[in-house]
Amino acid sequence: MAKPRDIHLQSSTVHPQPILLAGPTAVGKSEVALRLAGLLGGEIISVDSMQVYRGLDVGTAKPSAADRARVPHHLIDVMDLREPFDAAKFVELARPAVSEIQSRRRVPILCGGTGLYFKAFLDGLGKAPAADPNVRAELEATPLAALLTELAQRDPLTYDTIDRRNPRRVIRAVEVIRLTGTPFSAQRANWNPASAIEPPAACFVGLTRSTADLRIRIDARVEQMFQRGLVQETRQLLERGLAQNPTAMQAIGYRQVVEHCRGERSLPETIELVKTRTRQLAKRQMTWFRKQPGIRWIELAPNDEINAIVTRLNLN
Repeated sequence: MAKPRDIHLQSSTVHPQPILLAGPTAVGKSEVALRLAGLLGGEIISVDSMQVYRGLDVGTAKPSAADRARVPHHLIDVMDLREPFDAAKFVELARPAVSEIQSRRRVPILCGGTGLYFKAFLDGLGKAPAADPNVRAELEATPLAALLTELAQRDPLTYDTIDRRNPRRVIRAVEVIRLTGTPFSAQRANWNPASAIEPPAACFVGLTRSTADLRIRIDARVEQMFQRGLVQETRQLLERGLAQNPTAMQAIGYRQVVEHCRGERSLPETIELVKTRTRQLAKRQMTWFRKQPGIRWIELAPNDEINAIVTRLNLN
């Protein structure tokens, strides 16, 4: 039977190659990454667009203090709540983190659910144009429904996969279309091979579960977040400027709790809405990852133990 520790035999003679671990929210990536890190002498790099923010703890399911003490984690709590963060910034921080971990002969384990960040890390950054202040101002003044209509007509592929309730992302997609005259999906596909990762990752594994199983896990996670104080955390974050950061405000959970704090819906309704939005996020994540070449998928069962899952990764 293959032992996960055999990954060192496949690594570069100079540096251990990274392991990439992806999948939808609540699938169980973090537990597997922790176990892998313990077996391989690895360190975890978070591939999550929201865990980078200091203070967004409960709603992003950040690893506990105990887990972070047991296994070093990177790209968590590296940004102030008022700072923007995107794929370019992720690559800027992730590449040096990988090199630094490798320099100590440890294994970088990139773990998360933000598909665009994985692609940017592996394939280099796309060449979409910078924001145009005039076009951006016009789009921000346009109703979201009108922007979605334009997006559906001019770029059906992006329309089918984008979070249509996220004005920031919809505005950016339409902005790129207007500035370039080509679909946003085509721009994002125009990656820069010169900035691709070298050497390649040792493996790229995706974890998945049945729809019913994942739904149960998502619902349980959301319930736990509210029990652990998501509402109180969100109120504190609002005092620190959460509402002024369009990136952080799109985090599922926080956005809905902010609306609850403004009196838009009751707490039970908010909890159910967060469950629904999280399930929709998981579906979008899988849509993205299914289009990413090179991922080896492993479907997990409800009663799978972590050690058995790690063995199934077959990293030798």
